[in-house]
Amino acid sequence: MKLKKLILSLIIMLSFSVLTFAQESGSLLNVDTTHLKKLISTYKKLEYVGFSGYIQPQFQIAQEKGIKSFNGGDFGSQVDNRFMLRRGRFRIDYARFNAENMPKLNFVFQFDGTERGFFIRDFWGRIYENKLNYFSLVTGMFARPMGFEVNLSSSDRESLERGRMSQLLMKTERDLGAMISFEPKGRKDWRNHIKYDIGLFNGQGLAAPADFDSHKDLISRLVLKNVKIHKMILSASISGLFGKIANPSGQEYRINENGKFTLNTSDAIAPRTYKGADIQLKIPNKYKMFTELRAEYMSGLQPGLVSSTETPTSLPVLNGVATPFYVRNFNGAYFYFLQNFISPKNQLVVKYDWYDPNTKLAGKEITSELNDAEIKYNTLGLGYIRYVNENLKVVFYYDMPKNEFTSKESSKSDIKDNTLSCRIQYRF
Repeated sequence: MKLKKLILSLIIMLSFSVLTFAQESGSLLNVDTTHLKKLISTYKKLEYVGFSGYIQPQFQIAQEKGIKSFNGGDFGSQVDNRFMLRRGRFRIDYARFNAENMPKLNFVFQFDGTERGFFIRDFWGRIYENKLNYFSLVTGMFARPMGFEVNLSSSDRESLERGRMSQLLMKTERDLGAMISFEPKGRKDWRNHIKYDIGLFNGQGLAAPADFDSHKDLISRLVLKNVKIHKMILSASISGLFGKIANPSGQEYRINENGKFTLNTSDAIAPRTYKGADIQLKIPNKYKMFTELRAEYMSGLQPGLVSSTETPTSLPVLNGVATPFYVRNFNGAYFYFLQNFISPKNQLVVKYDWYDPNTKLAGKEITSELNDAEIKYNTLGLGYIRYVNENLKVVFYYDMPKNEFTSKESSKSDIKDNTLSCRIQYRF
């Protein structure tokens, strides 16, 4: 609000300065009066504009130099501790309402600036249906409606980062597309607890420089939200992603019954399907404190490269020749236990997650002939959050990934890749 007032004050000062100059010169009065009218119009429009943002500077200590990490990115080969600006977000919201104070439209711009560069995050607009107040349409760059963790803001999430599975399958969470939502507003019955999203997306997300094929991802999510059971609050959802990726090579590898990748002839399309379910239960305690339990599970088929299960950002090519996809069955999950103690300003965080990129291989079946992309990881995270005030929070978090033991020399024992992080979040 202070920033908005400052902008409005500057507009007013500028307006009077322009008008004074016009009165002195006399020759540009009509032009400047028109300009003043535009400034007053801008002043009125700013009544519908909101500004928000946050920054997350942090310090991390790794168990060894040069570790690979899903907790803010890999460490440099000679680095085992670092300062970094994990996120620096600035968001602009614009909204208009009808005579009944129901939303008619809104749009959002959000940017992310760190020492690594300046990036866009959200660029979308939403149109609301105002007869039944049931439906809305979103178009642009926005978060995919797949699961709970992908859609939970990084400023509100208790763990430092999303899980390994979310980061590999839906890097940066957002994609270009269009989505229709069913979410009744202004109701006080069962309809107030239902939300359904369905949308079409390019598929590659922000990680890709451009769309590289004509196939789209169909993503949908059905949500049951904020249902009170005694004093507890329950939310849950089921979601699915059904997509395809062009495969110019016409070939793909899959695991056979002997645990080996076998080359198959395909129809020039690699399948990409995810199915998931999530649940959140919030239990009130004394003195406005809460216990919260969360769980989410996802499984499906993921087309990737021979050395990675990450969603491809381009079609696989080697020396100008199209190469095959490697299609793997995967599953993964996470579980949260959140507990306030002493006061609502203190919170304990326990998070456990796993990601198995290839459920048809396990342990010693992963031989030296295969890549690290087949290895399953379980991660335990322990954290403490101090909510100093509405604009400031401090997080201490210890992340302990554990890889499955394989026949590969690099993973016959647990890789030393734990990290300790201290983050301060400033928010307005």
